[in-house]
Amino acid sequence: MNHTPAPAPAWQEAIFKVLKESGVRQIAYVPDAGHSHVIRSAIADPDIEDVVLTTEEEGVAVVSGAWLGGQRAVLLMQSSGVGNCVNMFSLLQAADFPFFTLVTMRGEYAEFNPWQGPMGKATQAALELMGIHVLRVSDPEEAGEIVSAGFDAAFEAGEKVAVLLGQNLIGRKKWERKQ
Repeated sequence: MNHTPAPAPAWQEAIFKVLKESGVRQIAYVPDAGHSHVIRSAIADPDIEDVVLTTEEEGVAVVSGAWLGGQRAVLLMQSSGVGNCVNMFSLLQAADFPFFTLVTMRGEYAEFNPWQGPMGKATQAALELMGIHVLRVSDPEEAGEIVSAGFDAAFEAGEKVAVLLGQNLIGRKKWERKQ
């Protein structure tokens, strides 16, 4: 049996390239299939510390601490994790830290899990209510440019930015149907 992972789509490679070339030193995440290429690439890169979280709000503190320590960090999470972070987003406002997160969306295109729908529909509004500027990638050809623009807005202009990676970009999850 062959356990070699399939090659990553070009848009996923473009995202990691932006992070690497922009000087990201820490990547905090709760494991997620939509971020798997970036996670595997971070683990393999000796210049990037991969930080596995037990819950997404820990990531807000990790990336804030990285900034205080002179490093750039990114938080990877799924849209359901945004709901876990709302209270911790207050830290970003109170301390005026730059912030950058990549969010894989659920509850959109071809979603099979009804539990993912409510937060998927509320993700962008929740982020914006907490003062986080939202960009969205739906077209694979735009992934590198949009991630780069968001990263620069965070770390050059000091903004708080979330880039939503649409569920149609990531691909439809396929599960065995009940007979």
